[in-house]
Amino acid sequence: MRGFSTNAIHAGQEPDPTTGAVIPPIHASSTFAQDGVGGLRSGYEYSRSANPTRTALQECLAALEGGRHAVAFGSGMGASDVLLRVLLKPGDHVVIPHDAYGGTFRLIDKVLTHWGVEYTPVDLGDIPALRAAVRPTTRAVWCETPTNPLLGIADIAAVADVARTAGARLVVDNTFASPYLQQPLALGADVVLHSTTKYVGGHSDVVGGALVTSDDELADALRFTQNSVGSVPGPFDAWLTLRGVKTLAVRMERHSDNAERVAELLAAHPAVTRVYYPGLAGHPGHEVAAKQMRRFGGMVSFSVAGGRAAALRVCAATRIFTLAESLGGVESLIEHPGAMTHASVAGSVLEVPDDLVRLSVGIEDVEDLAEDLRQALAAAS
Repeated sequence: MRGFSTNAIHAGQEPDPTTGAVIPPIHASSTFAQDGVGGLRSGYEYSRSANPTRTALQECLAALEGGRHAVAFGSGMGASDVLLRVLLKPGDHVVIPHDAYGGTFRLIDKVLTHWGVEYTPVDLGDIPALRAAVRPTTRAVWCETPTNPLLGIADIAAVADVARTAGARLVVDNTFASPYLQQPLALGADVVLHSTTKYVGGHSDVVGGALVTSDDELADALRFTQNSVGSVPGPFDAWLTLRGVKTLAVRMERHSDNAERVAELLAAHPAVTRVYYPGLAGHPGHEVAAKQMRRFGGMVSFSVAGGRAAALRVCAATRIFTLAESLGGVESLIEHPGAMTHASVAGSVLEVPDDLVRLSVGIEDVEDLAEDLRQALAAAS
């Protein structure tokens, strides 16, 4: 069995049989010649249904997550939409995290409820609360760990046991951890979701999503629905993502190194009232995260003394951390979730604290990042 980095570089990426090119080509073709009616060459007929560059990416992602099947999408939300269409029908119920990503909440609360789907937010770190939230109509449990933006931790194996007992599918959004740090299928998840825009791609230059599963029937349903609705990535997007994933292991090590230092700095700073990072011993999910993750990742959130106004001043004062949405790129980003990525949950039970700042800690020199945060906190005080 090959190691993670070997798979990241080689899975689905054999040298081109015609030219010997070591990098998979970009198959920029919308259609493919057939050898007689129905005589498809290697199964390709039309790029909405399948494209060789996308196939290479899917084979690589499946290998990295330890699954049999991967389906690549044009965005993480496109992947979420197709998965929910497959898992749910009108009248069904889904359990979601009480601090879910704002886009996931928006899709379920603002779109799927009109289709007759019901949902319950719950702290998935509280297994008795999860059991209490499950209904006879529950068909899916949607898990993020770590969560976005409060870095909550759920015990995937324990959540999987509850879902299995209820006859529901467990979905784990593994975007924050990446396949390098955490592999939910091995812990009992039915399907893993990624916004490959983030750590998988890793360079803030492509938008994409993916679903990985070892369930043959579920994989067939995902492919059928994706082909029906057309939420596919273009070949250049697939190629960029495949290029980025080659360095995932080394990037995640550096992201984790830097985030640990940043979290320690923030925890000791008088202008910070709370730090959300599972690598800190005082984090309530630290022991579970240590059990199911290789490292603790590159995402850090913190609350600022002085409330919303002070948090906004911190976001405006950094020089290396760029004020921007998204995460997981090599460059460090800073944002105010309440006004940016999680504005859609305002006024709901998922509303995030208005003194919260979220960092995507990049791979720059950590002393430069530390000094940037020190001066921003001082400027905002």
